[in-house]
Amino acid sequence: MFETFILHTSKRDEMIEITDDVQHWITNQGFTSGIAVVTSRHTTAGITVNENADPDVKTDFLRRLDEVYPWHHDQDLHMEGNTAAHLKTSTVGHAQTIPVQNGQLVLGTWQGIYFCEFDGPRRSRSYTVTLIGQ
Repeated sequence: MFETFILHTSKRDEMIEITDDVQHWITNQGFTSGIAVVTSRHTTAGITVNENADPDVKTDFLRRLDEVYPWHHDQDLHMEGNTAAHLKTSTVGHAQTIPVQNGQLVLGTWQGIYFCEFDGPRRSRSYTVTLIGQ
């Protein structure tokens, strides 16, 4: 089972929680056991699992990535000017694999799945969910 989801972003850097969308689709598929692979389809946007209780975690996360990968660097050669976005995506990763048991994503109490935009805003971004199992 495979599905593509579309979303739009409103900032250059942001983390959008997609846990409920992924869980809703899993439920509608009648999928009960296996793994869900959530994959960004972009070189400047990643997928991560992180805390979803305190919004300051997202703020700190994005700020610290900016400190490591500043948007402007005098020696960057990439003509689009978004080298930082590519580095952030490679650091965060483009995909996450999450177990599914009894039709539910197996996440910790404070965990959520996030689409991480690093080169926005964009009108159309996409990620896929692939279910492997039964």
